Amino acid sequence: MKWKIACIQFDIAFGNPEANIEKVCELVKEAGKDNPDIIVLPELWSTGYDLGRLDKIADSGGFVTTKFLKSLAKEQNAHIVGGSIAKKTNRGIYNTMLTVNKDGEVAGEYSKLHLFRLMDEHHFLQPGKTDGMFKLDGENCAGFICYDIRFPEWIRAHTTKNAKAIFVVAEWPLARVEHWRTLLIARAIENQCYVIACNRSGSDPKNEFAGHSMIIDPWGEILAEAGNGAETITATIDLAKVDEVRKQIPIFEDRRPQYY
Repeated sequence: MKWKIACIQFDIAFGNPEANIEKVCELVKEAGKDNPDIIVLPELWSTGYDLGRLDKIADSGGFVTTKFLKSLAKEQNAHIVGGSIAKKTNRGIYNTMLTVNKDGEVAGEYSKLHLFRLMDEHHFLQPGKTDGMFKLDGENCAGFICYDIRFPEWIRAHTTKNAKAIFVVAEWPLARVEHWRTLLIARAIENQCYVIACNRSGSDPKNEFAGHSMIIDPWGEILAEAGNGAETITATIDLAKVDEVRKQIPIFEDRRPQYY
């Protein structure tokens, strides 16, 4: 299976879902001119980190955003890994990744498991309780959100289920851009899979963000990388390469988890 991937990196309008939905609509349609199979958006793209106002601006039930992404996916005939949104429920607000396939069906939903206390997420968000596995075109994939990549055991829990491509969406700060790059490359090498990572660019009242969205192959080679500004990167990945690499260096066969 070969997929052409487009990661859309842009500056999110702080606390303004209407403006961000309009912007994403334009950017996805522009990216669609290149006929990608999968389009990826960044974390909390509809609100940004306006955490103190999430009770007012979060998407109740995720209904507005889900309808929007379904419509875009069908219109562009592309799968959309819809970054993440603030989803309001009767149990609290979750940082939730929605993946919609090209037929306009929800292929996966994952709420961020690891909340980042340095940006006060634990004061405003609830942690998810399910894994990030989903299928596109019958292939196993997994989704993660920002801080998750600092937990290699969480990533490995998915690649042992034969996830061949992992999608990371983020609002990663510029101050730790080298951590971002290093961790993503390491996750690709140690899991022998593709890593598709979409970060935001720009800034909000408290943070400047790193950009540097990346598409990385199972050897850790960078196929595409953005700079700091607004940019869409593309690359074609071939999932057959995952099987080749895993056969060449049989990490998964040689694991001894009974001793870990």
